[in-house]
Amino acid sequence: MSFRTLFLAAAIILPAASGGPALADEGVVSQAEFASTFAAIPAPTRKFDTPAGAVDLTDIQIPVEPAPTLRTLGSGIASYYGKRFAGRRTASGEAFNPQHLTAAHKTLPFGTMVLVTNPNNGKSVTVRINDRGPYSHGRSIDLSSAAAEQIGIVARGHGTVEMAVVDG
Repeated sequence: MSFRTLFLAAAIILPAASGGPALADEGVVSQAEFASTFAAIPAPTRKFDTPAGAVDLTDIQIPVEPAPTLRTLGSGIASYYGKRFAGRRTASGEAFNPQHLTAAHKTLPFGTMVLVTNPNNGKSVTVRINDRGPYSHGRSIDLSSAAAEQIGIVARGHGTVEMAVVDG
C-alpha cells in the first residue's frame, strides 16, 4: 500500500480530535477536505537510487514510428481471382490462398504493400503483391477473393479502385 493511500485512509478513519479531517454526519468527508489531504503530501525531493541492472522508467523515451507514406498509383479496374486457383503457385513461388490479402500486378515488385480503395463505398484494404497479372485487357490489379470481399467488388466481379503504394 502506498504512503498516499495509507495517509488518506488514516485521514478518513481518525476523528477530528486526533488531527484528521472532521467527518460529516454520514461518515463522508467533504470534497474540499478530501482534496486537501492530497495537497499535504509533498513530492519526493530526491531521486531514489535504482539498483544495478534496473531500468529507470523516468528516463525512457518512447520511440515514435513515422507514419507510413503513400505513393499514389492512380485509379484503375480491379478484378479478383478465387477458389479455382487455390493452391496453385503464384509468380513469386508461394501457393495462392484466396483467404490471404494478396494481389497480382504487372510491374510492382513482389512484397510491395498496396492500399486499394473502392471510391464507391470508401472501403479500403492493404494487399501484398505476390503474383503477376492481370492478363485481362484494361485491368490494373487482380485481388484475392478475401481482399475483393473487404472492398465490396465480389458481386460485380470487378470495379474501379484507387491504388497507392504503402512505404514504410
